[in-house]
Formats: sequence, structure tokens, C-alpha cells
Amino acid sequence: MRRGPLIMSNANPIGVGANPTAMSPFEWRSVFRSPGSLRPHRALEELGWTGGLDEFNDATRLTLTSATEPILITTNGTILSGFGLWRSAVLDGRLGINCSERLLNEEESLQFILTHHRRRTGWNDFIRLRLALTLEPHFQQRAVDNMRAGGRFKGSANLPEAWHIDVREEIANVAGVCPRNVSDVKTLLKVAHPRLIEALKDGTLRIHRATQFCKLPRVEQLEQFIRYSEERATNKVIRRSIPRPKETKVRPDTVAILDALQRQEARQPGSVTVRIGRHKRTVILVGQDLLAEPPSQKELNLK
Repeated sequence: MRRGPLIMSNANPIGVGANPTAMSPFEWRSVFRSPGSLRPHRALEELGWTGGLDEFNDATRLTLTSATEPILITTNGTILSGFGLWRSAVLDGRLGINCSERLLNEEESLQFILTHHRRRTGWNDFIRLRLALTLEPHFQQRAVDNMRAGGRFKGSANLPEAWHIDVREEIANVAGVCPRNVSDVKTLLKVAHPRLIEALKDGTLRIHRATQFCKLPRVEQLEQFIRYSEERATNKVIRRSIPRPKETKVRPDTVAILDALQRQEARQPGSVTVRIGRHKRTVILVGQDLLAEPPSQKELNLK
């Protein structure tokens, strides 16, 4: 049976050691816990994820200003929110930290975590979906129970396709993403090169782009990803290098630059590289090796 929405309510603070079975499923209460008695959710530990670096930095700033924001936890010590505060407390060797706890099981805990962190920095679509996929057996079992309750399940080992779609939508809803991404991430976890998985985790690669790479063999996936990363880095430099309209800096003559590059390539074959970018204008990036040559500096009017 699905419980109601996870809404915080005011509760009188009580001490450590109170009986958790006496709590209402919707009640939060204040407790003082040792950081060592708390732990991330099992799904987060398996993923190696305890919140983004920004959250840890925010926690450090809050600590420096003597903030008393409580960490949200379950009665068994699973951290729901405040990973940065918890990590900061562990590193500082603090004996205790303010918490607010609630009675939730493992599946409910993960659903709360995903909903609560949906808009937090670092908790990108791939991270949330990979965590939400650990709830798939839970949603499948609930679908079976619902079918049995309606007299529509006769012991078949497999759910009908319509119910598989419903399970997929449940996962997408918890993760806060499009249902199509659920299938994409399941495929990525099976066929993607490990470097692509790491890039998806840290947010340097999006799910849609990764699915395009994964149409290729793993070795080619890595090659395409490296080229894509290099192009992104180059484009970033280009965007920063293009002067704003109001700037009046002297620009080197384009023809002189092309001549200098031609002579550079003649002297050192392979020293000049041409790449095709996505921009609608042609931009020439001049490397430091060319600028270091005094003749080039004079010809290009860089001094």
C-alpha cells in the first residue's frame, strides 16, 4: 500500500534512544546522533555517491557560520538529506550532530532522497535514474500485487507489456525524467564504455549524446567521446576568445596569419591541425608555439 506524500511536520524534540515503533509514519522528530552512526542509503553506497562537491562546500560555509540546520535521516540512521553536513561533521571529528528523523523503509527512503535532491547541483538525470532503477523490483512486485488484487494475474512469470510500461513510468516519475530515458540508461549500463559511464556520472556527458556513441563498438565509443570532449574544450576556448563588439583591440591580419601557419607547417609538418567545428563562422586559434617565434610576432602585429 502506497503511503501519502512525504511532508515534514513539527514535532517535539526527544532524546536519543526513544522507541521508533511509537512514531507515526508521517512524523519527524529531533534527535542528536553521532556522525559515525549515520550512513548513506545502500543504493548510494553501491554507486559510490554521497552528494556533489557543491553540497559539501555549502556545508562547510554553513559550519563556519554556526548554522544548526538538521540532517534528515530515517530511524535506522540512513541519511536522507544533508550529506555535505554529515561529511563535514565526520572530517571535523564531531561527537554529535543535530538530526531530524522519520520512520521510512528502504524503498521509501530512496524515493524521498531522489525527490528531495531533484534540483540539487550534481544530482543529474543519469545519477537519479541509475538510483531509481534499483527500485525496479519494488515497482514490479507492486504491479504484480495490484494485478492479483484485480484478479488479472494467473501466475505468469512475466508482466504484460502494459504493466512494464507502468513500471517504467514509475521509475521515471521518481527520478524526475522522461520515461524514454529509463530504457536509454538501462541500455547504457549494459553496453557503454566505462569512460562514458564516468562522464555521465560527473555530468560532462548527457544521456542523449551517450546513446548516440553507444551505437558503435566500445573502442569506437571511446574514440568518439574523446573527439567530442576535445571539440567541446576547443569551442569553449573559441567562445572566450571571440572579442565582444565594443572591444577595440588590434586584430592580426587574417591573410598574414594564414601565411604564417603555412610556413609553420612547412617547417614542422603536422604542427598545424584543422578540425571541423559546429560554428557558423571560421575561427583560427593560434597556438603559443607560433606566437613564440619573433618573426611571427612582427608579421602578425602582435607587439
